[in-house]
Amino acid sequence: MLHLPLDKLSDQPTPFYFYDLQLLHDTLAAVKNQIDGYPFRVHYALKANGNAVILNEISSSGFGADLVSGGELSAALAAGFKAQDITFSGVGKTDEEIIAGISSHICCFNVESVPELEVINALAGNMGMKAAVALRVNPDIDAHTHRYITTGTVHDKFGIELEALPQVAKMVCEMPNVNLRGLHFHIGSQITDMSPYEMLCERVNLLQEAFEQQGITLEIINVGGGLGVNYDNPSENLIPDFERYFNVFKRGLKLRKGQQVHFELGRSLVAQCGTLISKVLYVKENRDKKFVILDAGMTDLIRPALYQAYHKIENLTSQALATETYDVVGPVCESSDVFARDQELPITHRGDIIALRTAGAYGESMASRYNMRRLPATLFSEKK
Repeated sequence: MLHLPLDKLSDQPTPFYFYDLQLLHDTLAAVKNQIDGYPFRVHYALKANGNAVILNEISSSGFGADLVSGGELSAALAAGFKAQDITFSGVGKTDEEIIAGISSHICCFNVESVPELEVINALAGNMGMKAAVALRVNPDIDAHTHRYITTGTVHDKFGIELEALPQVAKMVCEMPNVNLRGLHFHIGSQITDMSPYEMLCERVNLLQEAFEQQGITLEIINVGGGLGVNYDNPSENLIPDFERYFNVFKRGLKLRKGQQVHFELGRSLVAQCGTLISKVLYVKENRDKKFVILDAGMTDLIRPALYQAYHKIENLTSQALATETYDVVGPVCESSDVFARDQELPITHRGDIIALRTAGAYGESMASRYNMRRLPATLFSEKK
């Protein structure tokens, strides 16, 4: 059960996002403990949560940044992330975004296609500069996650196919305005089974050998992110098992002298520190169904509507020992605006305060103003 200073928050209009900065600090420390002494570099994936306070906390802990837009580039630099520790991903980088990245001297662009590579080369040439790139490889590995967050199979829009890689690598080396720094991979999101990562290590090792046969040496092997978190029991699993995750790469990758391994962790760093706090507007009863209607909706946490994702729901104020079964829904004019069906909760009444847990990733960052709703405020705990 989440414990909030409800007496101090009674005047705060709901819904709002509540962030536990001490938990975030502890999560970042757990990551650093696992990578200390290894040639590992973690880049935070800003798409998970771009809140300025969160970004400042992560940048001040010495992490790099992974971006997918020009807006994220501006936010990362404003939060203190060093340009040389920034990677720029995404299948649809605009000319303006590419120019901004080159001008900022970022670590590298993770290039997704030959047309993108040609544009980067041309733009860098126009600027009289060289752009650093890593080739994003589609390794054809199914991470067995939701179809909307699988990114590493041949049916996905991401990356360069394995069979095309030798030709593309040769092309890069012949381009005058790009510098090939590494290979980039990303196989999906919310991955809790480590076997896809073990397969990825095998693919990386084979590709390294193939590149060496072409006379190409690489500085960076970027294995992406995707590590999942426990949505079912967040209180018992506040910090992901980073030891198990990083051990896969410590054991599985055959690194060359001087190589760095880059990781792009997002959800696993910020998901558990964030909670969406809402208030019960009405408890409605139909013939065979009871509804808890919240003032938070899919505009504030879209994952259940978009991915059919589960978020643990807690009634923070009910004192009842008895429970009822409810559909927990929002006020948005869409039938998909449902947080959970057949959810067992303590007997719930109008005015009760509800917590939707594990909302620190893809909650605030995906919020919208659909139905012209206001965006929720943000509150933060104090660090100990």
